[in-house]
Amino acid sequence: MDERYSRQILFAPLGKPGQDKIRTSHVMLIGCGALGSTMANTMVRAGVGKLTIVDPDRVELSNLQRQTLFDESNARTSAHKANAAAERLKQINSDVMIKTVVERLSSSNIGKIIGSPDVVLDGTDNFPTRYLINDYCVSHDIPWIYGGVAASYGVSMPILPGRTPCLRCVFPSPPPPEHAPTADTVGIIAPIAHIIASVQAAQALKVISGNSRAIEARLYTVDLWENTFNAVSLSGPEPSCPCCGANNFEFLEKES
Repeated sequence: MDERYSRQILFAPLGKPGQDKIRTSHVMLIGCGALGSTMANTMVRAGVGKLTIVDPDRVELSNLQRQTLFDESNARTSAHKANAAAERLKQINSDVMIKTVVERLSSSNIGKIIGSPDVVLDGTDNFPTRYLINDYCVSHDIPWIYGGVAASYGVSMPILPGRTPCLRCVFPSPPPPEHAPTADTVGIIAPIAHIIASVQAAQALKVISGNSRAIEARLYTVDLWENTFNAVSLSGPEPSCPCCGANNFEFLEKES
């Protein structure tokens, strides 16, 4: 088994102790589109113990330009993304336990769906779901990795409750839809999704290998068309934050 992960084990910050932790970890992936399919592929190849994929959507032909786990047969049959991804991932690494949830995450089902994983990966495409994830993870002390992409631009931020700022520390309120472009409104080039997903996956590997100390409170932004790569240093959790400061988890309490 170690031969499979030999190059990963040779990476000094991980080593065999880190690989052993990865092997027993549970990664929760919310959304299996451009970001999610890339992160799922990386996590399974890294040898996580269990991967849960949550996505209610079906594969469409327009997804194939950037969503790397799917092919034309999945689009022809309108296969559910979570199930199609799981079938492909099992061919990549049959040792990983893969669970699929073909449901849309909401305040009424989030506790049942997420439970208590080691880390949550954001592969969603909308801010209301991200704020819901933020409320749940902060209230349950679960690390999660925010990520978003559109056009040639991407952003990511690791969130370690109690240590780094949460999503609402940095963005107190969800932006209005007209200020939150998506691939459906402005298009997207595949490389930006792969870069941001790789940043997210690297942060997740730090968490699940027991190397959270290697995570820094930073907001990462990339624009491949404008040739910009930035990492904005952040302070700790914001005392005035309604979520992690006041423990006001309003998105968990909303009707859905």
